[in-house]
Amino acid sequence: MGGRGTRGPEYTAARSAFDRASATYDAAATLQADVRSALIERLDRAGAHPETVLDLGAGTGQGAYELKSRYPQASVVAVDFAPRMLLEAQRRSTALNPFHSVCADALRLPLRSASVDVVFSSLMLQWCAPLDDAFSEIHRVLSPQGRLHFSTLGPETLHELRTAWAAADAFDHVNHFLSAAEIQLALQRAGLETVELQTERIELVFADVLSVMRSLKAIGAQTVTRGRSPGLMGKARLRSMTEAYESFRKGGGLPMTYEVIFGAARRASANPRAQDCKHADDALAAQKTPGSGAPQAQPEGGLTPSSAAIVGAICAGVTGS
Repeated sequence: MGGRGTRGPEYTAARSAFDRASATYDAAATLQADVRSALIERLDRAGAHPETVLDLGAGTGQGAYELKSRYPQASVVAVDFAPRMLLEAQRRSTALNPFHSVCADALRLPLRSASVDVVFSSLMLQWCAPLDDAFSEIHRVLSPQGRLHFSTLGPETLHELRTAWAAADAFDHVNHFLSAAEIQLALQRAGLETVELQTERIELVFADVLSVMRSLKAIGAQTVTRGRSPGLMGKARLRSMTEAYESFRKGGGLPMTYEVIFGAARRASANPRAQDCKHADDALAAQKTPGSGAPQAQPEGGLTPSSAAIVGAICAGVTGS
């Protein structure tokens, strides 16, 4: 979705798709909810006692709410690049269980370096390209003893749909996801040491191909690769894809496979790309509002009013407040 500092049309299209899905996401995202719960259980087993937790790719805020419930003394910051998703998240933040919402790019976080104890990210990193940039930014914001706990998607995800489309045309209709080995190498390049990396296959079953497509649209998933079809799909191509997908039918339904990769990592060394990441601290210093400790709104939507105080505190060492 574009390199550090630049965002192409794929990024804009993905953000718009998740914005449109904000109202339907929770009802449709049953697998996402299950994976998020499993990731939180893994975090529990790690025995973390964080003071600051970053939910990266927070979506509608269910994860941030659960994290705040588990770590009531911690400051929980929900970050997402889709403004409407964060509007849903803000509705979950209450006086009894408050967390903070920030609309920002995962590759350009408005947070001070070494300010976060736990970065929690469930089924978001697969949308970050290049992944090295996302891991470098996570390395930057993690405290020296900080940990990253994440889930993402592997290459077998949606293989039925990918195979079916391949029978219809030569375009990319399904995103290409990195393998566990590729993810481990990206972690290493960012100066993050892998603590855990496990893969699970989850199979959902749908009545027909239309139900498969509707389920993906309802959670905002769309093709963001450069090889996607530039125009509308014709009836003949859709019919060919449907017939090919039917070859996977077993029992009374059509399978849709997700390969879920669960991972945990910690800071192992200085980030080899630290100079490249220095832009964030420099940008935060430049964005200081006179008389205020909070950074100005970021290009992606910036800080919501409810999050200005906490993010201002996290950024205090940069802004001088």
